[in-house]
Amino acid sequence: MAFPAGFQWGATTSAYQVEGGWDADGKGPSVWDTFTHQGGERVFKNQTGDVACGSYTLWEEDLKCIKQLGLTHYRFSLSWSRLLPDGTTGFINQKGIDYYNKIIDNLLTNGVTPIVTLYHFDLPQALEDRGGWLSEAIIEVFDKYAQFCFSTFGDRVKQWITINEPNVAALLSYDIGLFPPGVPLRGTGGYQAARNLIKAHARAWHSYDSLFRKEQKGMVSLALFAAWVEPADPNSASDREAAKRAMAFELDIFAKPIFVDGDYPEVVKSQVASMSKKQGYPSSRLPEFTEEEKRMIKGTADFFAVQYYSTRLVKHRENDKGELGLTQDVEIEINKDPSWISLDWVCVVPWGIRKLLNYIKDTYNNPVIYITENGFPQVDPASLDDTQRWEYFRQTFQELFKAIQLDKVNLKGYYVWSLLDNFEWNQGYSMRFGLFHVDFENPARPRVPYTSAKEYAKLIRNNGLEGHL
Repeated sequence: MAFPAGFQWGATTSAYQVEGGWDADGKGPSVWDTFTHQGGERVFKNQTGDVACGSYTLWEEDLKCIKQLGLTHYRFSLSWSRLLPDGTTGFINQKGIDYYNKIIDNLLTNGVTPIVTLYHFDLPQALEDRGGWLSEAIIEVFDKYAQFCFSTFGDRVKQWITINEPNVAALLSYDIGLFPPGVPLRGTGGYQAARNLIKAHARAWHSYDSLFRKEQKGMVSLALFAAWVEPADPNSASDREAAKRAMAFELDIFAKPIFVDGDYPEVVKSQVASMSKKQGYPSSRLPEFTEEEKRMIKGTADFFAVQYYSTRLVKHRENDKGELGLTQDVEIEINKDPSWISLDWVCVVPWGIRKLLNYIKDTYNNPVIYITENGFPQVDPASLDDTQRWEYFRQTFQELFKAIQLDKVNLKGYYVWSLLDNFEWNQGYSMRFGLFHVDFENPARPRVPYTSAKEYAKLIRNNGLEGHL
């Protein structure tokens, strides 16, 4: 089962989750620094990313892991507040530039291509203090940050992700309040943030397109989270409609404006409008884009980056109490199939990734697709032998192979989440997604390969799985 020549085999990390050095060498605080330092059990055992994997001082150890795997590509994110402590270009932290230059140069020297994310949930606290993603002012500030990164690193970085999972950021940070700033604004905050995230991405794409593309010849997109959803009862028309709504509110609400026509899906607009009316709002809680904004947003991605972990079953559930919230607007109930293996929030459903890829192919005009994150947490975190977890990966690769060969999906790369066990947001260090085990009790933070790391290295060497479909 050989994958196409030139297929990208990667692994992913993000700055806050691995770097540590939270206040080292002039770095400004991010919202996750503030949020974790406030305690209150919002994170598992009040753990923080103050040290995490220590990658800020142990980058050379990460590089050894990358070389051991034989990765062709490595995706990492820049800490916005390490480069620009208050989020603006008013003060630039040279030590931050030096750190990322070292990473990029070391990767290239070792034949590994960097793919760089500008923003992976760790907003500079100074910007959150000015309204964060709820404030329209952030659009220009993000654009200036993006331009700074393109001009500083773009001579060597040719694949950019502007924003990691804006759909997750909007929901968890500004609707539910599970992520910082931790203030739920049910039914309003998520939509307001989504609008600004989309516009900020589009502005940065246009800046790259007009100022840097000709010389640097790179590509720019954003990375969207997507679970696959199936109707709980395939014979129920209302469940089938519920499944369509679920995809629209989760993926298409960001993908359709950017990849198709600059505007939200009709079903999203009609659902929120009718729900808002029932709740006594004078107009829809979903702020619309102007015609000018639609033109600015449309077509602002050079590839489709998707991040898949799980599949869910959905059934129609009327919001008859008129509850406020982004998920309440969808009018669904989300379930798991009892036969699926469940690892915390991740259900092992490898066939879901193939269905999702086909959905993207059919809905978005057969784009070039990269899976920029996919993975499974350890079944037994105490053991380095994760043969069972590798079996889940193996089944996933079989599904990807079928998607490419049988369905003609234009899939060009796959990135494991994650290179290292790391700080998994609200779960702290309790979930281990790494190909390499990290001992968080040991100040040296030693990295040791799990069985799956050795198997992934073998797969990369062979550019695919041994055997046939």
